[in-house]
Amino acid sequence: MQGLALGDSLADARAKAEGLQVHPLDTAADDAALRRVALWATRYTPTASPWCRDFWDDETGADGFFLDIEGAAHLFGGEDKLIADLAERLSHFGLPARLAVAATPGAAWALSHFHHAPLFVLPSGDEASALADLPVDALRLAPDIRSSLRRLGFKTVGALLDKPRAPFAARFSAQLLQRVDQALGLLDEPLIPVVAPPVYHSLNYLLEPIMAQEAVIARTDRLMQTLANVLARDDAGARALRLCLYRVDGAVETVDIGLTLPTRNVAHVVRLFDLKLAALAAAHDTGFDSEFGYEAIGLAVTRAEPMPARQIEISSTDLSGDSVGPVTGDAAERYAALIDTLRGRLGPQRVRRFEPAESHIPERAEVLTEADVDSEDARDEESAWPLTDEKSRPLLLLPQAEPTEVTALVPDGPPRRFCWRGVTYYIAGSQGPERIGAEWWRTPFGQTKPTRDYYLVEDFSGHRFWLYREGLYGRETADARWYVHGLFA
Repeated sequence: MQGLALGDSLADARAKAEGLQVHPLDTAADDAALRRVALWATRYTPTASPWCRDFWDDETGADGFFLDIEGAAHLFGGEDKLIADLAERLSHFGLPARLAVAATPGAAWALSHFHHAPLFVLPSGDEASALADLPVDALRLAPDIRSSLRRLGFKTVGALLDKPRAPFAARFSAQLLQRVDQALGLLDEPLIPVVAPPVYHSLNYLLEPIMAQEAVIARTDRLMQTLANVLARDDAGARALRLCLYRVDGAVETVDIGLTLPTRNVAHVVRLFDLKLAALAAAHDTGFDSEFGYEAIGLAVTRAEPMPARQIEISSTDLSGDSVGPVTGDAAERYAALIDTLRGRLGPQRVRRFEPAESHIPERAEVLTEADVDSEDARDEESAWPLTDEKSRPLLLLPQAEPTEVTALVPDGPPRRFCWRGVTYYIAGSQGPERIGAEWWRTPFGQTKPTRDYYLVEDFSGHRFWLYREGLYGRETADARWYVHGLFA
């Protein structure tokens, strides 16, 4: 471009290109931009990996990415058409590219940088012959190794392939032979994808860009139906999904959802994405705005779990033979669907539930945890805490027990009247006491904590309260104190 070459001084570059703009190197911004381009390239394959900067000096840096197109090229009519489409789209973004397809990442990198053709497809098995005439720089070696090889007269990759390996192993670091073996396919080269590769993936290319949220949801429904069939075939269900929206201008928007239980329910998943898109639009105060529109939509299952096939709906009939309609229902699935919907509307951190804890002290008997359903939590209408008339618990437990003034016929008898929050309540009936002792193993040595006597009381208006007297009269205290601890419906 205008005679510029890598290694030119700034003065020479300005002399060759009039009006040349010069900016300081910002490797962090370059890496972020490369990551965005690699994320956009997942429209061709789920596995896109930016080149690792570790193998480059600070002057050059990473300037591209790998695409694992095995199993994806046929969707575009073959490898030649895929890279042609990729090059054309990149050129529209002002990013001229050199592309190569090979059986190994090392060979693909070498050909894309040093082959005379900007677009090249190498048949599998021809790596050695294709690399033979390329310079040693094509092996992605460290600068000191490249300069040492040139001083020794090794200018091409073919010159290295014809020589015994032992002298190279003794004179150079392990990187030299490692790069040779990786380029030839003798050694695996693991790639780090820009996003975790999905377990299941479905992609839809659109003839015309779409802009409305309703259109996006309709396409998502079709993609989920495709994935549901594959999941059913494998007896699996989705626990986490990612919706990728590829904009015409090259940007990619991702929407992630998590599920309480593995599912293949298309309507439920689509409803959650609809709620998430609506929430994101509301957060930006601009409504659903896709600017230039979306040209492709991808749906991926990023986490899948076993989900054996089972009967989820049957037709039931009464004794007369008349149908009484379908009987559906697994309580755990209904519970999970409710949690997912609430998370979609309120946020994932705002939906919690009480779990029983190993303590008989009321305020310690339950803890707030993330709302979830596991294999042992397939609860139906029965409660996880079976209640009895003798040991009933209030629906509302106060954060802290509040002191109250109580009048009783005898010091250790049930309350007859109490004053709480400035209001006096006359008790029509009471139940108790339920005696709860202190947790002696939590009490410091040499100290004691008073016993509690709990009473369920009801006033003449029908309001019910949970009160307790702290301390056994005459044995632990001479002046017992009363507290309101909970309210019943």
